[in-house]
Formats: sequence, C-alpha cells, structure tokens
Amino acid sequence: MGQKSPSKKDRKPSKGRRAPNETTIFVREFEPADDPEVQRIFYEGLMEMISDTAFRGLRHHPESLLLYAATTVVCFVITMCWWVIGLLPAMVVCARYFYSRRVIHGYLRRAMDGDMGDIEGFYMQSSGSCLWVAVLEGKVVGTVAAVGGQREETGVALELLRMSVDRNYRWSGVGVALGRKVVEFAATRGYSSVVLGTTAYAPAAHQLYRRLGFRCVGVTNGYVTPGARQSFLERIFYRVRHHHYSLNVQNIQITSNERD
Repeated sequence: MGQKSPSKKDRKPSKGRRAPNETTIFVREFEPADDPEVQRIFYEGLMEMISDTAFRGLRHHPESLLLYAATTVVCFVITMCWWVIGLLPAMVVCARYFYSRRVIHGYLRRAMDGDMGDIEGFYMQSSGSCLWVAVLEGKVVGTVAAVGGQREETGVALELLRMSVDRNYRWSGVGVALGRKVVEFAATRGYSSVVLGTTAYAPAAHQLYRRLGFRCVGVTNGYVTPGARQSFLERIFYRVRHHHYSLNVQNIQITSNERD
C-alpha cells in the first residue's frame, strides 16, 4: 500500500495555517495532556446533534411529516377536539427531542467505551491511524482522527473520523486545516481515497467536505446510529440520513483560503 509508513517518532506537526485574523493554526498529533479539551469538544459537538436531528432534520424526512400529519388528522376525527391539532405537533416535537437525546447519549457511551475512551491506545499506536488536534492561540480548538484499512474497488481507503471544532472558533479555517491534514496523511501513506460518513443536517458541515474536495457518493435513509435501541417509538421519532463522502487522493482539489 504505497511507500513504507514512517514511525510515530518520525511524524512532525504540520506547518501552520493562518486564520482570517492572521493567527496561525497549528495541527499536531494528540498528546495525553490534550485529552480533557478533546473530550470537551467531542461532547459539545455531539450534544449539538440532538437539536440538529430533532428539529432541522424533520424537514428532510417527508415520510415522517406525513405520518405525523396523518396521526393528527385521525385523532381529530376521532375526538373532534380542536386542541388536538395544537397538542399533537407539540408532543411530536418533544418526542423527537427525547429520542434524539437518548440515541446521541447512547452513541456517546459507545464511543467512550471504544476509541474515545482510549485515544492513545486506539489511534496513536499504529502508523495507519492517528488523531490530531488544531491549536489556535495556544488552545486546542478542534480535533480529527483517521483510521486506515477500509478496502474498496480502487484500493485501500482511509476513514476520516471524529472531526469537531469548538463552536467559538468556527469559520476560522480550523476545519479546513484538520481536513487537509487527513488528506495529506492519506497521500503520503499510499491510500487510494479518504472516506467519511455523517448524519449532520447543518449545511456548514457538508459545505466543508465539498470544499475539501469530497463528493457525496450515497445516502442511507433510516440509518441505524450505533448505540440506538431500535425500539418501536424510537424508530418513529428518531430517523436520520447518513451521507457517504469520498475523496480520490489522486485528484485532490482544495481551494486555498477556504474557511470551515
């Protein structure tokens, strides 16, 4: 799979990239002292997914909207109470928030029992994986990870994981700097492509991936999130789309001076 991978000792921090305010963004490998900030950024990013899924995601699922509307109409016909028209939509919104929160917390527990509970052991012991942090003004403001070994028809792909940026430092070039680091990592180690998956509905996340050169190669409607219990009510009130992105490392086109 390409040239021999350098050892962990041979790896060097990436060169700094300037944010719009002329402050340099440094992307370097994870160190044990970074763990509290990495966990905080990861946790806060996941918690944002609750409202993103419960509210913003609703308009992306017409089948769910149709089901909720039909239920409201049926209940009104049965009860002939006008207040049902106002009460049921409010109950639907609350139920979507409740089950989104439950699934996301289940995903968090699963992550903490796996890679995020042992970052050093999971990402930093192999030359085919790594977790990086973005440092701006002396503070860790973003994180991203990569794991190799996913086989595709065109070769072996590197998977981009755990990208998250501190909400106070978004639109400062942090996401682009992190993404570029993963692409560089893939190119120097002979991977054929970089792949990622996301259930985010926020347009900014998808814009970032496209700016980095990724293209959407598929969408899974009704994706089962790791950690979900898949109960009957959960399947009704928690429904997400999983977007699959891929970047051919041989055709990298990253526009300079992009912001995340």
